[in-house]
Amino acid sequence: MTLVKAYAAQAADKQLTPYSFDRREPGTDDVEIKILYCGVCHSDIHTARNEWGGTVYPAVPGHEIVGKVTRVGTNVSKFKIGDTVGVGCFVDSCMHCSNCNNDLEQYCENGNTQTYNSLSQDKQTITLGGYSSHIVVTQHFVLSISDKLPLEKVAPLLCAGITTYSPLRHWGIKAGDKIGVVGLGGLGHMAVKLAASMGAEVTMLSRSKSKEKDAARLGAKHFKLTTDKDTMAELANSFNFILDTVSAAHDYNEYLGLLKSDGVMIIVGAPSEPTPVSAFQFILGRRSLVGSLVGGVKETQEMLDYCAEHNITSDVEVININQINEAYERTLAGDVHYRFVIDMATL
Repeated sequence: MTLVKAYAAQAADKQLTPYSFDRREPGTDDVEIKILYCGVCHSDIHTARNEWGGTVYPAVPGHEIVGKVTRVGTNVSKFKIGDTVGVGCFVDSCMHCSNCNNDLEQYCENGNTQTYNSLSQDKQTITLGGYSSHIVVTQHFVLSISDKLPLEKVAPLLCAGITTYSPLRHWGIKAGDKIGVVGLGGLGHMAVKLAASMGAEVTMLSRSKSKEKDAARLGAKHFKLTTDKDTMAELANSFNFILDTVSAAHDYNEYLGLLKSDGVMIIVGAPSEPTPVSAFQFILGRRSLVGSLVGGVKETQEMLDYCAEHNITSDVEVININQINEAYERTLAGDVHYRFVIDMATL
């Protein structure tokens, strides 16, 4: 076992504090990674504060991980010491169900193993995430990272990037499609960048007029205030797709009516409270309301390669690890453009 330093939540109502624990020694198929940067996701906050339930303490969040390979197992062929690599939202799965066999490990029928606060495949060990100095991961779930892009700006692609890229690819967003993006935060800013790079006509749907200039910079062709009733009425039947990135409780019905017939509204934000929807919103336009998780390993690698080719990264603010509790509060207040990333050298 290897003793590693970390930051952990010890209880739902406690701030994150320094913590140490043992990582397993790399097995024959494992890769050990020294973590250089770790992004801060809204999911980290939900988990640290047990807002989704089921948090096992002490909890070490972090699933937007970029680092360097320090050791490899004897069977590892894809990576070598010194390689720049990444780890995203999950680190294992059963590897034999129909979804795993179709590169959809994120939907493993037997339950994938999330990077933190999740049962390992042994169904005994709870995973501890990227707010730590090192991590050990089976090689199948390790991703190659291009050195073309600043690594601190690449880290959030492992969650925010693939969470928005996957539905854009799955539903075939293409040049000329009209897509509305709800919410300009960590997920929303990546949705705008990626959809625009694919040629879609992007409209930013926001409650805050102050975000208009940034939305244009990121690639949105239009900006519409959702607090303006007249504007929302004018937008009825406007979009082929809506990508809803908001994690706070809000009314989906407001946006379903903005879809054209056969339009699709895709949920990638995860509010902690359920939202009622009217059947008539679907019936009267043959509309669909769907959800999407991150991509599988193959698709995540595709996304990373796509971003390297198109020079797409996240907009980040780099922080020291001892600023993590302040970063949580600022994230909840919307005071970040658009993702905090921890410089793990400060651990």
